[in-house]
Amino acid sequence: MLDLSYKAPDPKVIAGARSDWELVIGLEVHAQVASEAKLFSGASTRFGAEPNSNVSFVDAAMPGMLPVINEFCVEQAVRTGLGLKAQINLFSAFDRKNYFYPDLPQGYQISQLYHPIVGEGEVLVDMGPGIARKVRIERIHLEQDAGKSIHDMDPNMSFVDLNRTGVALMEIVSRPDIRSPEEAAAYVGKLRQILRYLGTCDGNMQNGNLRADVNVSVCQPGAYEAYRETGDHSVLGTRCEIKNMNSMRFIQQAIEYEARRQIAILEDGGEVVQETRLYDPDKGETRSMRSKEEAHDYRYFPCPDLLPLEIEQAWVDNIQASLPELPDEKKARFVTEFGLTEYDAGVLTAETESAAYFEQVARGRDGKIAANWVINELFGRLKKDDRDIIESPVSPAQLGGIVDLIAKGDISGKIAKELFEIVYTEGGDPAKIVQARGMKQVTDTTTIEKVVDEIIAANPAQVEKARGNPKLAGWFVGQVMKATDGKANPKAVNRIVAQKLG
Repeated sequence: MLDLSYKAPDPKVIAGARSDWELVIGLEVHAQVASEAKLFSGASTRFGAEPNSNVSFVDAAMPGMLPVINEFCVEQAVRTGLGLKAQINLFSAFDRKNYFYPDLPQGYQISQLYHPIVGEGEVLVDMGPGIARKVRIERIHLEQDAGKSIHDMDPNMSFVDLNRTGVALMEIVSRPDIRSPEEAAAYVGKLRQILRYLGTCDGNMQNGNLRADVNVSVCQPGAYEAYRETGDHSVLGTRCEIKNMNSMRFIQQAIEYEARRQIAILEDGGEVVQETRLYDPDKGETRSMRSKEEAHDYRYFPCPDLLPLEIEQAWVDNIQASLPELPDEKKARFVTEFGLTEYDAGVLTAETESAAYFEQVARGRDGKIAANWVINELFGRLKKDDRDIIESPVSPAQLGGIVDLIAKGDISGKIAKELFEIVYTEGGDPAKIVQARGMKQVTDTTTIEKVVDEIIAANPAQVEKARGNPKLAGWFVGQVMKATDGKANPKAVNRIVAQKLG
């Protein structure tokens, strides 16, 4: 059974503090919707295109151009909400968020403030075997992305690329339920995993397709429990927001630094100023970006160019029926169906491709043995070569063939590893390779007995020692395996050696 309590980490883990403090974290994750077209135009969302080549008249805010909602993006947002066990709002509406930025041609962003498409949901964050933390989702709203300013191409000028302008984003806003840097990184990782399973976001953080704004505050012990009882955010302390984090490692580092910074200010008698900050990974510190804006600073008002969205429950139900098996359910099934440990099931279900690969290998075979070969041999080899599972030179059928040869007793575990390396580097049918290269295991007891007799006859002194200490029989087993190039059946060798030594 999972422990879903809200136990805070030991406040004393916050380095440099003179007294006890608790850490409270909330995240706003911006996930780019997996769609070939933008939220309000038909322009392509392809990453890596020539600058300003994926820009329609709507994206460029040409006079008279009006946005048209992309129904598929709405469906993806609903699918995400259902995957997070969230409330789907049948009525939602778009608002204009007004601010100036060089890469925002309209001078405003179309977003959803007052009526988001998705309401409250939850994410279970794995923090160890049998331990999970429930992080509540406050809302998910759809909005358009801004463009990209480029400052390193010329010492005197900045450039603007509008390819990203208008790309659909889902802003997934959590409650301040996260209590440690490790939990924050684990939350982002779990959210990314769910989105990838759903197919609503590719989760590519390097390309900026998934990025997070991290809100950090520190408070006295017991304040969080008071917030949980009353809903009063003021008891949690003044928060600072760290913008545009696209690395789980950097998220942890930024939170740790920001917590120490705020504690130092408070313990010196100062006050934390609510502001937006940036994290510098080279210096390992956050720095001020601007004072924190509130909703009224953006002069939100309903977007006059878009009617409210009204969707039917039947449409939502159809999306619900098409949802894939999600990570938690798949992990639980792997444990019960294949007899795996929670750890192994977690490793195999981390990515959809890994889970699918394993299921093909395990079909009709021993699940534990299949998992062992996928995790230890295949994943280990792929990691060594810096390859992804989809780049694996060993197909599920080939790896399954190796497992079959072991099960039938045609090859030993040692030979199987040699065979795996051959298949990995050269390809081919495992069974045919074993036959062609004479790798088949020796199971003929007469042949094995002859080798055992020869080794015993050649080592009388070792025989006397082994008869006095049965543990030394392993030396003879090793000699037999060496003499047969590892082809002798290990069980048969052990049995015959034991018989011969009395």
